[in-house]
Amino acid sequence: MKKVGYFEGTDSTILATLAAEGIDTLPLGNGEDGYGKYIGHITKRDNISLVVGYLHKVIPLAEMAAKPSDILYSCVIHKIPVVLLVPEQLHEKAKKVLGDIAEKVRLVDSKNALNEIMKMLG
Repeated sequence: MKKVGYFEGTDSTILATLAAEGIDTLPLGNGEDGYGKYIGHITKRDNISLVVGYLHKVIPLAEMAAKPSDILYSCVIHKIPVVLLVPEQLHEKAKKVLGDIAEKVRLVDSKNALNEIMKMLG
């Protein structure tokens, strides 16, 4: 069974569609929002096929000594694909903000998110 981890605020239509398709969903938190399972604690045992959420959920606060790659570290080491929702016209700016992790995530406009997620899940 496939499982999608998602950050708070992810479109409920996406999540409802995944559930209707028989795909489990697991709420994830970024360590600051108090939502779901902390993404830094996910392991292979969680059996997550993909993580989805809005860009701002992986951008640390300015006063934090962290980078987006720190927040998404467990996804990188466990080879879990990450889809970040960003308006298409902001993709280049988002890549700059993401820094060294930009090439390891897929930026998707929210209007195309469900199609992209379903393609990636196979």
